[in-house]
Amino acid sequence: MARRRKGRDISGWLVVDKPAGPTSTAVVNKVRWAFQAKKAGHAGTLDPEATGLLAVALGEATKTVPYVTDAMKAYEFTVRWGAATNTDDAEGEVIETSDSRPSDDEIKAALGQFVGDIEQVPPKFSAVKIDGERAYKLARDGADVEIAARPLWVEELLLVDRPDADTAVLEMTCGKGGYVRAIARDLGRVLGCLGHVVTLRRIWSGPFDLETAVALDRVEELAQTPELDALLLPLETGLGDLPELHCGVESATRLRNGNPAEVTGGGDVEFGETAWVSHQGTPVAVGEYRGGKLQPSRVFVTG
Repeated sequence: MARRRKGRDISGWLVVDKPAGPTSTAVVNKVRWAFQAKKAGHAGTLDPEATGLLAVALGEATKTVPYVTDAMKAYEFTVRWGAATNTDDAEGEVIETSDSRPSDDEIKAALGQFVGDIEQVPPKFSAVKIDGERAYKLARDGADVEIAARPLWVEELLLVDRPDADTAVLEMTCGKGGYVRAIARDLGRVLGCLGHVVTLRRIWSGPFDLETAVALDRVEELAQTPELDALLLPLETGLGDLPELHCGVESATRLRNGNPAEVTGGGDVEFGETAWVSHQGTPVAVGEYRGGKLQPSRVFVTG
């Protein structure tokens, strides 16, 4: 007999403004404890020293995590020129140095090489799996880590500030799987000056932005109070980038049982497109639209 998980049946999203230091998993565990929730997860890992938006899902909202993870994201980050590190950030060991420093015009001219469909090799110290092992574990053990290049869509990469000759502040909007550290590393190589990330902040992710974010200290301060519950965003917030359809009570029952059912409001939805369905304002399911019907892939048990 399966062991019953303890905690509250509470569903929704909490957008946390993650501080530097804790891991993303540690933040999720703190949020889960604060809400006394049965289940929690996050939509996109941030490195421990990175800050900014970490969207934490509770309960049924964890079923919408893939749709946020797959969405576009934006980061602001500072690159320090003149040194490459083994981790591609300031936490690693310097492995090569350069006295060269790029001009603003040189940086702007090079950025175009990293926009659009590009191939990116993730950092050796990353969570990418190689033969079932995490790359960072192999790298820490001294293994010669070889990671294959992966496709990445970069919507925009801009130079937004130049505090001094040694540093530059950039902003990047990209799709799933982008490594900011790899952008800094490769940009430094292209410019012939080397580079690594010294600060990194996620400013938005899919339907979430920092305007609705809560500081982790505030989460701890309001733990297990109605005031904290009031900060929870609805489950369907995580579906904000998908079209919404509607259904009647009979279709809602069929969908929740995993069966296709008739839906309305699909005039602008293409056949085969992913959409979600609500009944009287309550999320029912998400799945594939098939011309007047929805084939559910995930169903929601709320209320």
